[in-house]
Amino acid sequence: MGRAPQDTPAGLGTYLLLAVTILFSVFPLYWMFVIATSDDEALAMIPPAVVPGDRFLVNLEEVFSLQDVFFAAGLINSLIVSTVVTASVLFFCSLAGFAFAKLRFKGSGWLMLFVVLTLTVPNQLGIVALYIVMGKLGWNGTLLAVVAPGLVTAFGVFYMRQFIVNSVPDELVESARVDGATTMRIYRSMVLPAIRPALAVLGLLTFVATWNDFQWPLITLSGTDFPTSMVAISDLASGNYVIYRRVLAGAFVATIPLLVMLFVGGRQIVRGIMEGAVKS
Repeated sequence: MGRAPQDTPAGLGTYLLLAVTILFSVFPLYWMFVIATSDDEALAMIPPAVVPGDRFLVNLEEVFSLQDVFFAAGLINSLIVSTVVTASVLFFCSLAGFAFAKLRFKGSGWLMLFVVLTLTVPNQLGIVALYIVMGKLGWNGTLLAVVAPGLVTAFGVFYMRQFIVNSVPDELVESARVDGATTMRIYRSMVLPAIRPALAVLGLLTFVATWNDFQWPLITLSGTDFPTSMVAISDLASGNYVIYRRVLAGAFVATIPLLVMLFVGGRQIVRGIMEGAVKS
């Protein structure tokens, strides 16, 4: 019998490289917090300020009190939009992925190819057409126009299809069919428990992408009193005189939900990626 492979311990150079990478990744967020807690003079300091100040609550009060920014409404709207879109993507994409992976129907291969090809089309090419469609429906200027385009994603369908192919054996599905289980019963009782890591990964990626979406909400919600958080931050940064401590204070607050999501679900992301790599 051959010897079992052993993990090679990381050397000092590996730890140094990881430490430098983490430092460069975290420093912009930390510096954003430093400026968000400081006064106007901190931004012009040379060398740059690296110690947080004591004006964070003051700066936040200014951000939330600006009448033409609607920052509080932006945070609430982003939470609503991101939650609804994430829930919809998890349900419809997992259901479609199950259909493409385990059900046999005419044209499934061509339909899956069409879904994959849509990933090659930049979203910017469909902005004008999307705006016209939303206008015909009377949804422009409302959150419906922001939610509707993201209810199902081609990436989500493709990702769930690939994961289900490797994680749910065909024999298990066939045996459930023999026992009289319906398609939805198989999906609910067998597929969903097997793809929880993938659902966690897709959910986190979808929530973060929806929360950070800027272009389409800016176009469809322009001039309204209920923007998303990213649009509200852009309003903070507009005008002839930009107060960057306000902008960075708002940006830091808008980043907190993403940090919480990544902190809570980071382990699920790693687990889902590792399971997908092992099964493939």
